[in-house]
Parts: sequence; structure tokens; C-alpha cells
Amino acid sequence: MRRNNKKTKTRMDQYRTCLYLALAGSVTALICACYFALWKKVPSNIKIRAGVDQTLDLQVPASGEIYKEAVEVSGFTKSNIPKDSVHIDLAKPVTIKANTIEKYVLDLKLFGIIPLKTVDVQVIQDKTLTPAGIPIGIYVKTQGVLVIGVGDFTGENGENLCPAQYVLQSGDYITEVNDEEVTGKRDFVEKVKHSEGQEMVLQVKRGEENLTLKVRPETSQSGDYKIGIWIRDNAQGVGTMTYLGDHADFGALGHGINDVDTSTLMELEKGTLYHTEIIGITRGGNGAPGELTGYIEYDESNIIGEIKENTSEGIFGSCSEQVYSTVPFDPLPIGLKQEITRGKAQIICSINGEPDYYDIEILETHLDNDNVNRGIVLRITDPDLLALTGGIVQGMSGSPIVQDGKIVGAVTHVLVQDSTKGYGIFIENMLSH
Repeated sequence: MRRNNKKTKTRMDQYRTCLYLALAGSVTALICACYFALWKKVPSNIKIRAGVDQTLDLQVPASGEIYKEAVEVSGFTKSNIPKDSVHIDLAKPVTIKANTIEKYVLDLKLFGIIPLKTVDVQVIQDKTLTPAGIPIGIYVKTQGVLVIGVGDFTGENGENLCPAQYVLQSGDYITEVNDEEVTGKRDFVEKVKHSEGQEMVLQVKRGEENLTLKVRPETSQSGDYKIGIWIRDNAQGVGTMTYLGDHADFGALGHGINDVDTSTLMELEKGTLYHTEIIGITRGGNGAPGELTGYIEYDESNIIGEIKENTSEGIFGSCSEQVYSTVPFDPLPIGLKQEITRGKAQIICSINGEPDYYDIEILETHLDNDNVNRGIVLRITDPDLLALTGGIVQGMSGSPIVQDGKIVGAVTHVLVQDSTKGYGIFIENMLSH
């Protein structure tokens, strides 16, 4: 009987221990989830406009120090540690004003105790931009040639050959062959054809690396020398111009131009903007994004600008004066990400031949999203736009987002499963390229 009691007590102790461990694990998981949620709620970088009162209302139980001589702060508790600093409490609205273009660091702690995040506070020049919303034809030429695939070919004796296998890979840029610059696809093919089977020394850019690689061409069944790769040297398409600056500069798309096969951001040698007109609309639907079809005549008389940068935040460059005459809008101030609110807003795009405002709803803002192109979640609500396009379609990327009389971002992506919804980039991200 005593032995049975002992066994029962042991089982109860084991059961109790398991319950305690499960409870401790659940509490730990809950604490970690709450910590991560608060961490995500605070952006790693906060921009404020010089000389303008900026209210931060993050509603996070975190506080930190910022030097009083750097900024003027209201809604704070004074502190003497360190000297000449103020204690900022983000659990309540805080108004900050800075007059000097500078960067500062704010170390935040949860409840003033637990380290949370180091925030870079960047003071930027207040500026205005002219919202555009006009369609643009885009042509970009790559630096060298882009490898989009590696595969075998049939040799002169019927065998499968692939000299480039294990040497080159998708996404590589070949910029030189035997110390000679590669000017394009045709040039590279000619260099391989005339190699006479001699080893070729290639200068290759792979991501951030610059590599020197060697490959020996083989004779194909047709008698030509090949190395077994598919290459591309240009890309074309239709997009939307987001804004015009004060000095004939522009920003467009809100995302970079990536190769359709490799998703690699295309290395730009030169790029050109062309005048285009929308001649057709394929309506989008759930699971099937639509598309704007533009007519582009690649002629010098239709050139309206030069693309100087292709970045993950968009394409940027200079444009001709004639572009300003096609944009009917006045300049607007920019709105920073912490100023965006959920609710009504508008986008500007050209669907009926002229740029016009269309109603949208901002559903969410992700202030610290790792994907710079998806900080804004939006939904098209305008009945006219929905009737014409079914929502967001390809070619609308770059359409400026306006809220409360400020340019706050640009449309970048559509949700495939719901064409009325999509993403946008914060305008401050486009301006910091």
C-alpha cells in the first residue's frame, strides 16, 4: 500500500513539474512575443524635418536620452544624466524640433530598464515635390551582360556539353573578356565565337564581389563555339513617375528594375525614359493581376529623361522640361512615415489619358518593415478606378500616394489573391536612395 502511495506521489510530482515547465515556457513565449511586437513597433530610423515640430506618438512603454542642445523637446521629463540631455518617454506623445541637419542616436529601454532598440534620429531638409502620376516608357541597358541561366548544348560529336557549369551562375554580370569590355549581348557572343576554343578570362560581378573566372568554349553541333549560358543586356517596360523635384530630377516606380528570370537588380549602364500613352487595360482579378499596356516608340524625339540610378527604392534621374507641362499638379510637402494614419488617402495615376486622383484606404503602416517597398498596406476604394482596372495593375507602380495634402509614398505591388489591395513604399525611403 505504501509502495503504491509512493508511486502515486512520484507521478504527481512529475506531473506538477511538467505543468510548471509548460507554464514557464508559455510565459516566456508570451514575453518574447510581446517584446518582439514592441520592437517592431519602434522604427530603427526616424526622420524629422528641420525647423518643424514633429510629434511622435508611438505608444510604446519605452524611454531614452537625447541631448537637449541637439533638439527642442516638449512632453518630456527633465534629466541631468547624462548632462545636457532630456529623457524622452514614448509611452505618450512627444514633440521634437531640430534646426540643424544632423544625425542623433536614441537608446531606448523598456520601462526604462530593459534594452529595446537603438534608434537613429535623422534631421532632414524640409522639401516639397510635385506629384506626377504620368506613365513612362522605360529602357535600361545593363553593365556588361547578365547571366540568366546555365545549361548544356549538343557538341559536334553528339555529347552534352556545358563549359560554364560550376563556373558561372544566374545573376552574374560579365563585364570583361580577356581585358576587353563587354558592350552587349551581340558583342559577347562574337567574342565567344572567335575564341577558337582558347580559354577565356572573364571579369564577373557577383553580388558585391568582383571575380576573375576562366572558361574554355567548346564546339557545338552547328560548328560555333559556346560556353552554355543564356544572357540578357537590356529591359523595357511601362511604369509610373512618382514625383518631380526642383532641379528637373525625378523618382519613379518605388522599386528597382529586376531581371524577370533571375530577380536580380539590374546593373545599370544607361537608361532612358520615353513618352508613352496607355492604349489598353487588362483588368485585374483575384489570382490574376491586370496590366496597363503602353505604346512606346523608341525614338530620340520621344526621349523625356535619363535614368541615372536603378535602386531597390526605385529609379531616379533627370527629365526634360516638357515633362513639367504634362503634370497639372502643384508641389506638395512630403509626409513622413510616422505622420501617416489609417484611413482615407488618394493615389495619382493616368488611366484615362490624364493623371488624376483616385480614392484609396490606408489599412496599415509597418514603420520598421525589413522590406523597404512594403511599408504601406492599401486598398483601392474608388469606384471609377475599380471599374476600369479592378484594382492595382502592372504599370501603376510608382503612382504617388497622397494623404492630408502631403506626398507620403508610392504604390509598389499588388496582392495577387486580392487585386484591390497592395503595398506602397514610404516617400522618405525613395528620397534616401
